[in-house]
Amino acid sequence: MKNKILKLLFGLVVVFTVNISCTDDLNTEPITELSLDELLAQDPQAVEGILSRLYGSFALSGADGSGSSDISDDAGESPFLRGIVNLQDFAADAMKNRWGDNGLDQLTTTSDWTPDNKFFRYLYNRIFFTIPQCNNLLSILPNVDVENKEVIISEVRFIRALANYYLIDVFGKGVLATEDTFGQTEALPEASRQELFDFVESELLEIEPLLPATNTYGRATNGAAQMLLAKLYLNAEVYTGTPRYADAATYANKVITEGPYALANDFVSMFSADNDSSTEIIFPLIADAQVSQSFGNTTYIVNGSLNADTTPLAQFGATEGWGGHRSSKAWYGLFGDLGTSTDDRAKLFWTEGHNFEMEDYKEWTDGYPSVKFRNTNFTGESLPSSFSPTDFPLFRLADAYLMYAECAVRGAAGADMGTAVTYVNEVRTRSKASTITQTDLTEQFIIDERGRELNLEGHRRTDLIRFGMFTGSTYLWPWKGGVKDGTSIPATYNLYPIPSSALQANPNLTQNPGF
Repeated sequence: MKNKILKLLFGLVVVFTVNISCTDDLNTEPITELSLDELLAQDPQAVEGILSRLYGSFALSGADGSGSSDISDDAGESPFLRGIVNLQDFAADAMKNRWGDNGLDQLTTTSDWTPDNKFFRYLYNRIFFTIPQCNNLLSILPNVDVENKEVIISEVRFIRALANYYLIDVFGKGVLATEDTFGQTEALPEASRQELFDFVESELLEIEPLLPATNTYGRATNGAAQMLLAKLYLNAEVYTGTPRYADAATYANKVITEGPYALANDFVSMFSADNDSSTEIIFPLIADAQVSQSFGNTTYIVNGSLNADTTPLAQFGATEGWGGHRSSKAWYGLFGDLGTSTDDRAKLFWTEGHNFEMEDYKEWTDGYPSVKFRNTNFTGESLPSSFSPTDFPLFRLADAYLMYAECAVRGAAGADMGTAVTYVNEVRTRSKASTITQTDLTEQFIIDERGRELNLEGHRRTDLIRFGMFTGSTYLWPWKGGVKDGTSIPATYNLYPIPSSALQANPNLTQNPGF
């Protein structure tokens, strides 16, 4: 199944694209010389190839291999998924990076954030590469004869909604670019978080019943739309000031009870090279060691978490170890004593040759590398590779279980506490963790369990903000605020600064407070 979408993606390289650079959300003129009608005459699968190209924008730097880039940013550093990991996980409590690259220290220490940080610009640029690409296709599709047109249009709208979701979550505002404004030469007005929220919500509500329950692997289903709606509603109080936990529970429950998904029997199987057969993954970002090589997909996670000095590369199917990422005790401390814990998830830290305390975040042996993701097959043999073949599970069923449980704990109408306990225990017993009772199910337990289950999957910063634990001094973790034992950071850090280059490109944009 994985090969089908990969062949479409790389069999149709740059036939239909958009020239985007330096966060200029107005520079959206298509550079293809062929109309879509002409492309279809030459290749009946052209639309599916272009669609695959849009999906690929979340995991790949460009269509011509690991050294190519769709935007005028570094091909290795700037891919969308790498940005999600950097801004969601390394800026939070669990993961730290030691490289000290220009701007990366600001994320690892949640300190000294500036609008000129290149890593903030990278994600903003990727968002505004993907959105105009979608708008370009959406402006043309209604006028051409394409099989399954309604479904394909819905998929493109899902991809655009997903990109806008990260704009809402990370930057809090931007511009609302649609097919109606595609090609417009005047600067678009600034759109508030509420306006972007309303747009994404309306898009997802419209396409959710139009998307199929099952689809080609790697493509959106109604379950993916339901998960994105659930996430939007789960964080609605942060995004808009109005709680929507009942709506979040409704859509999480739809995923659980109406979808074709089931918890994987083994936790590690979802982070192995053959995870494309997982029953739990709802929406993956595809990786491949040969066809879709990228320094921005799970290669960044796997290679970055290994170092031949302390970790056996071949054991995890890698040929390179970059020695960059380690987890902190804010993550592995959630499991208690790693040596005696029965929880399978507690075994996914490499402790040999490493120190429990992160005295120096730039010292490789301080902190435990996470070996949650690996290049090896869960079943059957596999060969070590320089690039990762492991897909990234952006949405998976266990997250829906924990979202439903959180809504129940928060008193959401329609969310049953008994059912919530059952869901949490299903997640825990899968990993051989002890079961809990209803009295154990508190907000603190939920945020801790989300850490045990979902860390390094692009959710942690958002989760901590929702629980009021990211900024301030209520919760301190190693190197928060640039201090070894952690210190308070300002509430303005609940949003990233709008990149300086974006402000220069569009005079209608204003900077977030505090920057």
